[in-house]
Amino acid sequence: MSDVETRVKEVVARTLKIDTGIMKPESRFVEDLGAESIQSVELVAAFEEEFDIEMDDEEALDVKTVGKAVEFIAKLL
Repeated sequence: MSDVETRVKEVVARTLKIDTGIMKPESRFVEDLGAESIQSVELVAAFEEEFDIEMDDEEALDVKTVGKAVEFIAKLL
């Protein structure tokens, strides 16, 4: 597992208060992991802080799965 993937999963687990073990790359934040709309915004902020990056809000909110978040963030790094 890449460093980016590990850190993404830790951020998601912290923000959504869930266990990293239930996450798969295809896990969807809302449908599978139970994120509410406000938590989607919190996730973007948490990713920006964790990775010291700036994410375009519209593009970031189009990222719907754990795997897509890893890809999206890896491209920005």
